[in-house]
Amino acid sequence: MSHPSPSHVSRMLQGPYASLERDRPLIRLPFTSFAVVTVLLPLTGLIACLFIALVYHFEEATSTHCHVSNYLPSISAAISRVPERYIWRCCIGLHSAPRYLVSASYFSFYRGRFAKRLPELLLSGLALLSSLAENTGLLLLTYVASTETYSEYSRSPPNSTRAASLSSSNNLT
Repeated sequence: MSHPSPSHVSRMLQGPYASLERDRPLIRLPFTSFAVVTVLLPLTGLIACLFIALVYHFEEATSTHCHVSNYLPSISAAISRVPERYIWRCCIGLHSAPRYLVSASYFSFYRGRFAKRLPELLLSGLALLSSLAENTGLLLLTYVASTETYSEYSRSPPNSTRAASLSSSNNLT
């Protein structure tokens, strides 16, 4: 029985596509460039939304219910129309993923640094929860628009305290 040569065995273990080429990074991106792009995403999205609102639907974006003339749309008016809404959501969505990674890396750093002391470990957990709540709140405020869910809100029964306060205020006037 013949045994395969050592070079033949190493080729069999590596497989047909295994090589040093496979283990190379696809792209190299310095962290500072990544951080700057991440921070500039919301600003770029806001500027793009304001520009599109001013150029393509100035009247709708600057009109008010009390007929006051505006020269620039409010932020909510600039990001509430299509396609601005989707540009804003895309920029905030891309911006939030690195924020979650930074939250996890800060927690990992704090946990490694304060592993022996319970109060600091609890504070690092609280910092993680606060950061996750902030990022999730930002995403929820961005992706759940009140104008899109208004029909569901208007069909829901009124809150009993809200209805009571409305009826009492109507009695005063």
